[in-house]
Amino acid sequence: MRYAVYQERSISSKENKEARGEAANESSQPLRRQRLSSQDRFIDWFQSVAPYIHAFRGKIFVIAFGGDLVADGRFFDLTHDLNLLAALGVQLVLVHGARPQIEARLKERRHSSRFHKGLRVSDDLALAAAKEASGRLRVEIEALLSMGLPNSPMAGADIRVASGNFITAKPLGVLDGVDYMHTGEVRKVHAAAIHKRLGDNELVLLSPLGYSPTGEVFNLALEDVAASTAMALGAEKLIFMMDTPGVTGKRGELLRELTVKQAKARIARSGEAETDVQFYLPWAVRACEQGVKRAHLISNHIDDALLLELFTHKGVGTLITPDPIQTLRPARSDDIGGILRLLEPLEAEGILVKRNRSLLESEISRFVVIEHDGIVIACAALYPFLDEQAGELAGLAVQPDFRNQGAGERLLKEIELRARRMKLKRLVVLTTRAEHWFVERGFTETDIEALPAPKRVLYNWQRRSVVLVKRI
Repeated sequence: MRYAVYQERSISSKENKEARGEAANESSQPLRRQRLSSQDRFIDWFQSVAPYIHAFRGKIFVIAFGGDLVADGRFFDLTHDLNLLAALGVQLVLVHGARPQIEARLKERRHSSRFHKGLRVSDDLALAAAKEASGRLRVEIEALLSMGLPNSPMAGADIRVASGNFITAKPLGVLDGVDYMHTGEVRKVHAAAIHKRLGDNELVLLSPLGYSPTGEVFNLALEDVAASTAMALGAEKLIFMMDTPGVTGKRGELLRELTVKQAKARIARSGEAETDVQFYLPWAVRACEQGVKRAHLISNHIDDALLLELFTHKGVGTLITPDPIQTLRPARSDDIGGILRLLEPLEAEGILVKRNRSLLESEISRFVVIEHDGIVIACAALYPFLDEQAGELAGLAVQPDFRNQGAGERLLKEIELRARRMKLKRLVVLTTRAEHWFVERGFTETDIEALPAPKRVLYNWQRRSVVLVKRI
């Protein structure tokens, strides 16, 4: 009964219409799905984030943000997101900036700030302002992380904050004829000490200050401290929260994913304007080259930006990875859960025939999947009929967030390639709603006589699926 179980699988009618640039018309669908209640929507959301929860537990995230996030009160909202991450078992290292606070203190002293290539030239007064600002900020941040009011997102939170001299620094010296004085750069991160604090379930808070073995204090760049710490700890993620949305393209569109190679090309083409991206992107690249698995550049002006970036496929910022984040590969047994999550909604709509999990396990080798950042977002299968030199394309499904981005096309090409390697001459597919999508890709409608004999015997006349064939 293998082919009875796997007959008539296709992409959804919504995807078919989206591929033609048309809006889905519910009145044209014989099977309407009832409107989800708020509880159903919550369950669907919770199930969708479950893979991320498993993936993030026990991992180290280094999150960097400017002093403006505290100055304008937005850090209060961020504490709720940090509390959730901590509750999910994420080990957090926060790195705060202090530029607006330093500026305010220098203005009070009627002292002009001086910058060169985006870095502050720290004279004696600037260093004093940096130390004062960092001290005050650290206390304010610790206070906000200590909240635990009933009926609030921080209720029951037990976030203990660890600060200390975890950063050894050295003077930046003279560059381009400019003496940076008390401005320094990271020389060493005391990773073992930070790991111990994280192991004790403490959140580590780092200020943009470093200390020398001789007792000197240096003003450091936020991005240097954050990236150096992420590299030293072997962090899973380095996250920069910025004023801008992320890396943008020529038309101003947000570039949601970049490899290190692509990011380097953008850095090489960048202009002279000093923006958050030009400060943070090179450090994000350096971190990914030195063992950090992911770097994120996201806006701190978007509500819940941190959670949206971490717990949705699409995200809200720019993700930097050492290698391409999306791969097409043969399915493995540990992909079964992901494949079922793709197919079950189509089964619920009556588009697919209900299948048996144990049969899927036994035939997993017939499937190929597209994996996006460790999550299966598309799948398809090939069932060969060697005696008739034909094959059935089945189980083609794409996660809704990734439709209209070429995933279906990639899967189809891979199935065709597999079929040619098996010396098959034609590919058949049965569908109730997506015939136009396949016709636009070289399939032609035919009758059931074109089906391989074993498949023809099992044809379901009640479903009246359209039979399509393509010569390969």
